[in-house]
Amino acid sequence: MSLGLAALFVGFGLLIGILFGFFGMGGSFLVTPALLVMGYPAKVAVGSGLAFVFGTSIIAALRHRDLGQVDYKLGGMFVVGMTAGIEVGKRLVLVLEAAGLADTVVSVAYVVLLATVGLFVLRDARTADSTESDDDSAVLRALRRIRLPPVIKLKGGIEVSLWVGLTIAFAIGVLSGFLGVGGGFLLMPAMMYGLGVPAAVAVGTDVFQITISGAFGAFRYAQEGAVDLPVVTTLLAGSALGARVGAAATDVVDEDAIKGYFAAMLLAGALAVASKKLGAVYAISLLSTVSMALIFGAAILVSGAILYRAAVNIRQANRTESLAD
Repeated sequence: MSLGLAALFVGFGLLIGILFGFFGMGGSFLVTPALLVMGYPAKVAVGSGLAFVFGTSIIAALRHRDLGQVDYKLGGMFVVGMTAGIEVGKRLVLVLEAAGLADTVVSVAYVVLLATVGLFVLRDARTADSTESDDDSAVLRALRRIRLPPVIKLKGGIEVSLWVGLTIAFAIGVLSGFLGVGGGFLLMPAMMYGLGVPAAVAVGTDVFQITISGAFGAFRYAQEGAVDLPVVTTLLAGSALGARVGAAATDVVDEDAIKGYFAAMLLAGALAVASKKLGAVYAISLLSTVSMALIFGAAILVSGAILYRAAVNIRQANRTESLAD
């Protein structure tokens, strides 16, 4: 790896660390598309993304624990379900790779999932009192009516059947192993809209489960020789600081802002992968450049917006305290 490329990955890791600590996602939802855009094979992009998830999650998990934003019962439930699902997803990737279809299928799946979830979260963030909307209430009511024992009581007085949680976790685990992500960009919406978990707790709990499920996924891909250690280590060098900064920001930024930034990242990722794939199919080099700009540009803009919003909120809180004194 050249010095310039190493510096690029360190800087990218710093930005992703901020995003991870803030959103509760390992950053592989950007790392894996970025590696695909840069020409890495699908299996290596997926395996390296999961390895990065494991390394960076440990840092942010400790910070969220200090903030009291981790529900260990919910996290344990998702770890069990996702671990089984990741193994199934990994096997699907290997089958597709043997058939020569892995790159195309993984890229298309990324575009569809990122765009779908991003649009859903964006709609929710732009709607006043979105958690009280008829659609979301209907989802919550339907899941809460399933009282198959044992029923687990979560933070905030929320109750959910263990089997409902495990089913959701397994489905997301399959996608996680297939796409090379820690599942955060799916788990966070699932916790908020499917189980009614507050955004900050969803982020912290997501980070906790990613530490374990990401380790399992990275280990399984490493056994297949599909982890690029120079890429992973340079990314982790940058994310070590960023993850702590992003985690601290969740304590001072309001929930709707978290959702809005989250949606922006997902939609940028979807556009980047789509541009890369179209550029390859139609031999348009400009689209590959656009794809890279979207990946790195989105990381810079959104992490910068997070830091700016956190600084503004802290300044306003300090001013209010000063006036009160």
